[in-house]
Amino acid sequence: MWPYPKILAHRGGGTLAPENTLAGFRTGLQFGYRAAEFDVMLTRDEVPILMHDPKRGRTLPGEGAIAAADWDELRELDAGGWLGPAFAGERVCTLEQGLDFCLEHGIWMNVEIKPGAPEQARRTGELAALAVRRRFDGLLAALREKPDAAGAASLPVLSSFSFEALMAAAQAAPDLPRGFLVDVIPADWEQRLRTLGAVALHTSHKNLTPELAGRVKAAGYGLFCYTVNDPARAAEIREWGVDAFCTDRVDLISAHAW
Repeated sequence: MWPYPKILAHRGGGTLAPENTLAGFRTGLQFGYRAAEFDVMLTRDEVPILMHDPKRGRTLPGEGAIAAADWDELRELDAGGWLGPAFAGERVCTLEQGLDFCLEHGIWMNVEIKPGAPEQARRTGELAALAVRRRFDGLLAALREKPDAAGAASLPVLSSFSFEALMAAAQAAPDLPRGFLVDVIPADWEQRLRTLGAVALHTSHKNLTPELAGRVKAAGYGLFCYTVNDPARAAEIREWGVDAFCTDRVDLISAHAW
């Protein structure tokens, strides 16, 4: 039900490096992480970039919505100085750059589709899925010819809080696995997973209970949690049947703890 890595670096390198940047991936690697979660958002001119916040001000200088800015403007901004002088000058990472880096270094990917504006939901899901699919076309073709469990486990998982974006991703790249993201597990979670053709439910560990975890696992789905930074909590949810989680504390939790 979850053949993928069990512990992922949140946004590339957790809190030790600028999130959603190549510096973040490099930091995760330094701590032995070859699995990462990161966010994908569209610019106004529809360039998929790695970005969590829909507005500038926290990880990017200036003001304004990401969805209202073109790539030529955003590409010149400092995406690392906010965390410290050691990362000053780090640039915004495109999805293409992130995919290439992860493939080159053997980093498995949980690609969270994160529309920066409601009207961009379907397009963000579609373009992100197409970009990922292009990188894995060869493997996907081989898997259609001859199913292989190890090969299938190396495919990235596309996830999103946006049902609409994830449906668009499913239509654009139906062979890529999908995980539906929720903060609080809704009553109709199983119906939504079936509609999406999802392989897993992704949820906050803070709102999970042993009973809910048991229902998800009994229904035959993978169960992924965000964002677990305490080793004791990680051990607890593992006992509940949680398959995997992401963490900000790549320095505190070993990538091979599970």
